[in-house]
Amino acid sequence: MINQLAALIVDESKWLPVSMGLALVAVAALCYRHRGIDTRRRALAAMNLFFGVTMGTMAFGHLLAVTTKLAQGTLEGIIPWLYLIGVALAVPSWWLVHHAQRALASDEDHGRLTLTLNAWLGITLVALGVHNLPLAAPALLNIGYQLHAGRVAGWAILGIAVTVNVGLFIGAVIFMASGQTFEQFRGIQ
Repeated sequence: MINQLAALIVDESKWLPVSMGLALVAVAALCYRHRGIDTRRRALAAMNLFFGVTMGTMAFGHLLAVTTKLAQGTLEGIIPWLYLIGVALAVPSWWLVHHAQRALASDEDHGRLTLTLNAWLGITLVALGVHNLPLAAPALLNIGYQLHAGRVAGWAILGIAVTVNVGLFIGAVIFMASGQTFEQFRGIQ
């Protein structure tokens, strides 16, 4: 039982679809609870919440997998660096989740912090490897949506964000169904 749980924890193919599913539930709850708030604020909060929950859960999974592999004696890599990666993604992700909910609950302008957190996450993901660019795309779209000026531009960015996230989810499900490691799936091994 414990070995099966450990295998599930370290299986990177499971974390993205689970994270995105959890994020979708959080966004649905947020949109339902705040359905009386104007569309632009609610859309921005939903986009930030979705990205924050997805990345926060992925970061938690990374930290849990690192700890599990360390306990099993199978961890390869520089231990402090591996934990630093998880923390560098977890802290801004969960801060973005908290911030997205606060931004709807108050009329305060939280724009600068939202931009900073999205930029931090996007830059961190890309710095960890160009293969993370699809995961970083929602951060760029969140920034674009926050800075957009026209109604058409806002709807276009929102549509692109939904398309990107659906594409990521489909890709994650295909990856999960393949049963391969990330390296095998990308053709590295």
